[in-house]
Amino acid sequence: SKLIILGLVALCILSCSKSRMKPNATLEERMQEGMRLFEKGDYFDAKTQFRIVTLSHSGSLIADKAQFYTAECHFNMKEYILSASEYERLIKVYPNSEYVDDAKYKLGLSYYKLSPKYSLDQEYTKSSIVHFQEFLEDYHTSDLVPQVEKYLLEARNKLAQKVYASADIYRKMTYYGAAIIYYSKVLEEYYDTEFAPKALFWLGDCNRRQEKFQESLDAFAEFIQKHPNHEWVPRARNKIKQTQREYEKYRRM
Repeated sequence: SKLIILGLVALCILSCSKSRMKPNATLEERMQEGMRLFEKGDYFDAKTQFRIVTLSHSGSLIADKAQFYTAECHFNMKEYILSASEYERLIKVYPNSEYVDDAKYKLGLSYYKLSPKYSLDQEYTKSSIVHFQEFLEDYHTSDLVPQVEKYLLEARNKLAQKVYASADIYRKMTYYGAAIIYYSKVLEEYYDTEFAPKALFWLGDCNRRQEKFQESLDAFAEFIQKHPNHEWVPRARNKIKQTQREYEKYRRM
């Protein structure tokens, strides 16, 4: 295994075309050169220097820093699958590192950056949510909390939008029972997202169309109570009047 590591180190050294480093440079010199290249935005060559440190000096006091900045180079080059892998390696190999909190945040952010539009598979979005939630549990006093909460809500909004869009399709096809299931899922699992108020409104309307008048009235009343400043409040008031008229007519039948 030592031969493999030495081979990788030699390969890294040969690839340092833009670096001023000599093959026999010290650990500190390589780290300094890596940071110089990183600050210049030359992430590819900086990554090479950091990789040499992590491969040949994995037990050194600055190996965790080199590992973190290896991940940062991939992140800044928008190689998010690779950055996620490198942040994860830091967390596992150097659990006591001062960079672990930043790595956990950037791990979540790497998956967030990989997250596609809401209509596609959302595995990366779900992964980002898991890591953001773990960060908030472990580092609830961190200065990064507001940023993490922002990204977490955006990721949850995307998952909510996927469920809400399915509900809308069923509603427009007049499959009101199926629509109710999906609107209810938005309210149960994504109650803190921007799609929750609209899901509650349409839940009321779908119940009305199924002649579940009391459930409909309850939903519209809850909508107005929970979201008094929402732009759909006038619509909700009109729906209440409409539902009451239909309910009275239904009871006289």
